[in-house]
Amino acid sequence: MEVWLNYINPKLSIRFSSMVEKRLKKRKSKLIERIELQEFSLGSYPPYLGLHGIRWSTSGDQRFMHVGFDWDTNDISIMLMAKLARPMGTARIVVNSLHIKGDLLILPVLDGKAILYSFVSTPEVRIGVAFGSGGSQSLPATELPGVSSWLVKILTETLVKTMVEPRRRCYSLPAVDLRKKAVGGVIHVTVCSASKISSSNFRGSPSRRQQNYSANGSLEEHFDDKDLQTFVEVELEQLTRRTDVRAGTSPRWDSTFNMVLHEETGILRFHLYNSNPSSVKFDYLASCEIKMKYVADDSTMFWAVGPNTGVIAEHVEFCGKEIEMSVPFEGVNSGELTVKLVLKEWQFSDGSHSFNKFRVSSQQSTDGLSNILSRTGRKINVIVVEGKDLTIKERSGKCDPYVKLQYGKVFQRTRTAHAPNPFWNQKFEFDEIGDGECLKIKCYNEEMFGDDNIGSAQVNMEGLAEGSLRDVWVPLEKVNSGELRLQIEAVRADECTGSKGSTAGSGNGWIELVLIEARDLIAADLRGTSDPYVRVQYGNLKRRTKVMYRTLNPQWNQTLEFPDDGSPLELHVKDHNALLPTLSIGDCVVEYQRLPPNQMSDKWIPLQGVKRGEIHIQITRKVPEVQKRPSLDSDLSEIKSHEFSSQMREMMNKIQSLIEVCDLEGLSTALSEMEVLEDMQKDYMMQLETEQKLLLNKIKELGQEIFSSSTSIIRRSSMS
Repeated sequence: MEVWLNYINPKLSIRFSSMVEKRLKKRKSKLIERIELQEFSLGSYPPYLGLHGIRWSTSGDQRFMHVGFDWDTNDISIMLMAKLARPMGTARIVVNSLHIKGDLLILPVLDGKAILYSFVSTPEVRIGVAFGSGGSQSLPATELPGVSSWLVKILTETLVKTMVEPRRRCYSLPAVDLRKKAVGGVIHVTVCSASKISSSNFRGSPSRRQQNYSANGSLEEHFDDKDLQTFVEVELEQLTRRTDVRAGTSPRWDSTFNMVLHEETGILRFHLYNSNPSSVKFDYLASCEIKMKYVADDSTMFWAVGPNTGVIAEHVEFCGKEIEMSVPFEGVNSGELTVKLVLKEWQFSDGSHSFNKFRVSSQQSTDGLSNILSRTGRKINVIVVEGKDLTIKERSGKCDPYVKLQYGKVFQRTRTAHAPNPFWNQKFEFDEIGDGECLKIKCYNEEMFGDDNIGSAQVNMEGLAEGSLRDVWVPLEKVNSGELRLQIEAVRADECTGSKGSTAGSGNGWIELVLIEARDLIAADLRGTSDPYVRVQYGNLKRRTKVMYRTLNPQWNQTLEFPDDGSPLELHVKDHNALLPTLSIGDCVVEYQRLPPNQMSDKWIPLQGVKRGEIHIQITRKVPEVQKRPSLDSDLSEIKSHEFSSQMREMMNKIQSLIEVCDLEGLSTALSEMEVLEDMQKDYMMQLETEQKLLLNKIKELGQEIFSSSTSIIRRSSMS
């Protein structure tokens, strides 16, 4: 009773609640649209083991313990909130009793370092359910038809897929408990070879059957092992990778993949397929799997089903050590897969890492305490460095990738690159959320008629320590290849602007960008010219220049201003078209973050994504000092406002007259000029807001100086 309450029940509750929640999200009934797990406790009464005795058996070198399992309790508390099909609203479902009865198989492995356990066959399951109100528009406390049987089905399916023979769970028994919570890891998987593959083992695969007529005219079937063209797909949660195709009954691949774990356990699944040249589809042949688990003494366990449902288990004392396992395919008479596994590192919730025989902790502060602060007030800096082996879609044959990041409700994106191995080196800043929030990543290939998704991933953000940079290659999920390199660090909010390589601005200053000219642009029109303009994107702000018609060497001489918040500054040179969508004739990123304050930088920047073209700009990081910026007095502001109003009225009259005479080219020019005028208005309003902010800051500084000086005068007078 004491062990169950204080040790087993809490751990099982955490583990099984996550399993049940995943199953609930996948399985929904016609009555229930959405269901959420709100509470999970297995209660204070443990199951009965071995009521009718314990029996040992032996298979080869492995001993098995047969134990009866009988758990009949009404002390559990599993609370679910269900959103029902309209018009019924919501209902609270409470599982208050549970009965599970079956025969357990317990296998001691690795000289007693762990036990594997599973049910011999599907156990008997009964569930007691109560119903309660779920809110203002909730269902009355009456029984919902079929919910109890639906929950029984979900629980039974979960047990069958996780702990009914030959699916076995592991309970480790380490001599030392370091009390570390593993939140993720990196493992390198090498698919080496397969052996003893025979076509006769895969009679369930129709494509392996070759039909021929015998001498007497009857239809015969026979198999030809020489035609086997196989590959292996490796699966870890949502991440999949695929080997090349190899021929024969003993193929050798030697393909290594970088895989990522998002918790302390994982299941590596290996699916064997046959590639039929005459078909676009692949034929599934067989599967096998290897499970892994972090052990509390900082080691790692791997286990799998062996020959004749035996056990294959390996124990790795430290990260970086390679192991080799030969695992039989399930459900076939022969055939096994040989793989090599290297657990590169474990990541822990306290910010430390474990790899290559050592545990590397986060740096310690001077008072000896961990420098991981509370979640409040920290910033997360994410640098999207580069990518490699990104997927090229067949639709266009091009690879123009960019990356979108989501952390909480904040979205960011990189610029578009133009290679399957792109280099971005762009930095983004997020406010730390905590509570297990992951960084979600999506990679896209830019297309003219809708961008293609070329992979996604998520990164666990727990355990980030200040002063420690996490540099990781993240494999993309739902595609066959592609990885992104990220550098992630946590910093104090007051250190963000001063951290190395920071792109954060001063907060009070502004960026002055002068778009002067461009030269040697590509021709976008059939007549050999272009109608170029520049679309400027600074974070979420967008501005544009006027259109210069029929030229490859335009001159704009326009000045734009933005608040200095460290956002990426992108220039997109476009060819204007009145009727068709605009065409890109090059883009570039302006690096300004490391410029000295108030010093103008004059440079020509080559355009990317095109064969030629350069743009000439001047950029200055203005410091927040009121005296260095021209003041905008009230009279000048009023004159400017009247000028904008009169110009807008004139432009509207001009557009109306052009519509009446059906002058499309003139209308296009007028609309472009109107957009420029609107952008100028926005710039002017931003200038006013910045001026106001600077004046308020200066007033605040003067007030603090007055207060400090008056305090010192009072102190001196009191002393005298």
